[in-house]
Amino acid sequence: MIIKWPNDKDKLKDLRAGDVVEFEGTIYTARDAAHMRIKKMLENNEELPVCFEDAFIYYAGPTPTKPGCVVGSIGPTTSSRMDSFASMMKDLNVKATIGKGPRSNECTKYYIDNKILYFITTGGCGALLSKAVKKAKEIAFFDLGPESIKELEVKGFKMILAIDYYGNNIFEG
Repeated sequence: MIIKWPNDKDKLKDLRAGDVVEFEGTIYTARDAAHMRIKKMLENNEELPVCFEDAFIYYAGPTPTKPGCVVGSIGPTTSSRMDSFASMMKDLNVKATIGKGPRSNECTKYYIDNKILYFITTGGCGALLSKAVKKAKEIAFFDLGPESIKELEVKGFKMILAIDYYGNNIFEG
């Protein structure tokens, strides 16, 4: 299924775990260090540098960009490293996260209860995923280098829904 974001918001309710999606729209990158900083900013009631309302957050930190390319290789980070930040996703009004691997039972339950989708991409195909990135811009936490927050405009970004709104999870029996 092709999802053109944000125009195709209604299609999300039709997705089931295991569905392959080609995403077109904006994705934000954020890994461990960015999540830690966002958490501290929320705790201190500070204004965030990015509005994550209805956002898709990709757990990735691209490699340096080669000449003539939009972005470097951009493979997913192991998502379980972000499980301790799952409760922030509702506060931020995040629509979905993207990474690789299973989530903890607590994180999975939280996502299902709060209607947050979890997509996966395959580790090792970062160079292929980078071809779907049409524009890339570093927008926050510049001092974090590869772990800074980047805004990616993507087209044909392939991912698989791992946890859907209905309690289905491809990592469970």
